[in-house]
Amino acid sequence: MANLADATAIVTASIAAKPEATSGAFAPFEWLLAGRYLRARRKEGFISVIAGFSFLGIMLGVATLIIVMAVMNGFRKELVGKILGLNGHVIVNRINVPFNDYPDIAARLRTVPSVKSALELIEGQVMASTQAQALGGNVRGVTEKGLKSLDLVARNIIGGTIDDFDTQDGIAIGRRLADSLRVTTNDTVTLVGPRGACTPFGCVPRTKTYRVGAIFELGMSEYDRIMIFMPLREAQKFFARDEAVDVIEVVTDNPDTVETSIAAMQKLGIEGLHFSDWKSRNETFIRVLDLERTMMFIILSLIVLVAAFNIISGLMMLVKDKGRDIGILRTMGASKGAIMRVFLITGASIGVVGTLAGFVLGVLFTWNIEAIRQGVMKLTGKQVFDPNFYYLTRMPAEIDPFETGMIVLMAMLLSILATLYPSWRASKLDPVEALRYG
Repeated sequence: MANLADATAIVTASIAAKPEATSGAFAPFEWLLAGRYLRARRKEGFISVIAGFSFLGIMLGVATLIIVMAVMNGFRKELVGKILGLNGHVIVNRINVPFNDYPDIAARLRTVPSVKSALELIEGQVMASTQAQALGGNVRGVTEKGLKSLDLVARNIIGGTIDDFDTQDGIAIGRRLADSLRVTTNDTVTLVGPRGACTPFGCVPRTKTYRVGAIFELGMSEYDRIMIFMPLREAQKFFARDEAVDVIEVVTDNPDTVETSIAAMQKLGIEGLHFSDWKSRNETFIRVLDLERTMMFIILSLIVLVAAFNIISGLMMLVKDKGRDIGILRTMGASKGAIMRVFLITGASIGVVGTLAGFVLGVLFTWNIEAIRQGVMKLTGKQVFDPNFYYLTRMPAEIDPFETGMIVLMAMLLSILATLYPSWRASKLDPVEALRYG
């Protein structure tokens, strides 16, 4: 009879204090009664436990979604940023014809308003060797001006210098390659090219020793392990390109609208040029990243869905337990809509508060994810997020406000929808039957 007395007392007190409190949708007495049901007594502890687990499920589901999507966004931004920071947005070359007139072509391409820079390059594969090790490397012949225009390289020199790069006899290599070869600045590295001088007995590899003039760290382990920058004139000699280059890499002001820039460059009327943009060159990679993000969102959304089902089961048990309360409220004049709204408020409160708590937890975790990673590494003594496998040297995470807002709205919507059926069942209870068998 305690529950019945509580329900009667709440309604009676509300009417006595303010008669209009029981009229209209979402009246104060509905909120009071919903709050009472959320604070279950000891004998109703099982229902309270279910409500608690529903709250935790919603909170952890929302937090997990925010964290994972932020990490996926960070991965995509960092990887694409590293790719675009080292490679041009548009590759311009000639097919089956030596690219000898590259200075004039580059100058004309720079006249396009959306073009920020046009970088002449020579590319080739070599074997870099020292007394300690021999490893494959990717050589890029570039001018000093061009190398300094690559902010990803110019801002991450950790040893030596790239000043006077055109005239010095040195090369710039990545930190991981330097560590593997066990060299530092001013040490020497021997480069072996696949094509050298041809004799009646065949072609022999081209071999030359260079001084390490600079060491850089790009933050992407794959690039730091293989990249070697060489002065353009020296690269032309080493790879026997005479006065030609392989390609011109064009950087635009907006990589997302690179198609418009290509159309503008084609209107210059330069014959024999072939254009390819960064999207087509990395199409498979970008598609895999986008597919992975989509699948992770769908899979992790199931956590929130399971928590919503917990709300349904908890409310169904609450409706069954409060049958006598519902009966007496109906006999005192409470409408079916009022009963439905009481349980709607009860269930929705769990979902809304859980969603907001998950939002706060997810944002705080994301903001401190690198510190958390370092702490886990210190506690366990094991490598977490090994850059040798994940390419990046730090855990990236970036919160997309729109995406995070959609996660929060989705969780709230699922929480509210989960309360509709139990609330409707409560409003359909026959007060006579509820009092007789409740």
